[in-house]
Amino acid sequence: MIDTSVEAATAVAAAGVTKRYGDLLALDGVNLTVRRGERVALLGPSGCGKSTLLALVAGLEQPDAGSLVVGDAADARGRLASCALMPQRDLLLPWRGALDNACLALENQGVGRAEARRRARPLFAELGLAEFERARPAELSGGMRQRVAFLRTLLAGKDVLLLDEPFGALDSLTRAQLQGWLRDVLDRERRTVLLVTHDVEEALLLSDRVVVLSPRPGGVVAEAAVDLPSGTRRELVVSQPFIELRERILEELE
Repeated sequence: MIDTSVEAATAVAAAGVTKRYGDLLALDGVNLTVRRGERVALLGPSGCGKSTLLALVAGLEQPDAGSLVVGDAADARGRLASCALMPQRDLLLPWRGALDNACLALENQGVGRAEARRRARPLFAELGLAEFERARPAELSGGMRQRVAFLRTLLAGKDVLLLDEPFGALDSLTRAQLQGWLRDVLDRERRTVLLVTHDVEEALLLSDRVVVLSPRPGGVVAEAAVDLPSGTRRELVVSQPFIELRERILEELE
């Protein structure tokens, strides 16, 4: 359970964040606070600025107005140092095996390849990939590739994980399986998470709070705490609290 007291540490704070691309106003006065260890899902129509907001939090871009702080860092370099971004595409290097792709995050921090492999192997096995250490990306299923990409993100060791539609390109069955898998991983490896998704069920299954953005220019129009009983994915999606919360969020999206 997330600590909702005022003493709870703030991981991400956006105040009046605005972003333009020429004459296009992508985000307009976004206000958002994410507590340390909290998982927040961003929902909204296509083109409303969800991915843009992640890029701003990650320090890949700068807002045109407003303030954006991650931890104690307000500058782009400091935000980048605190965040690990998993984009929609897995971006695995085709010439590297699966384990070595996951190790890239450690190697980029100056860790030698042998030591990086040693650190990554336990998690690699825990995520069901032990038999595929040497497999190239072309030899892996879409679900396996996404697990490798997420492990690479996790191994970066950053306080804030930014997940941009991590399962958007997968079929519905694989997507459902990986939602359950990711939920279990995030329960064990508690990090602050900002998740962009178009899937309301995915948002409810993986987050502590759902934030709804308006059509472009994006701004926060609604929030909902996710307080659901424990249970398997199958049990949750047919439970009355889940159904009622899903309908409430769908109404906000419409």
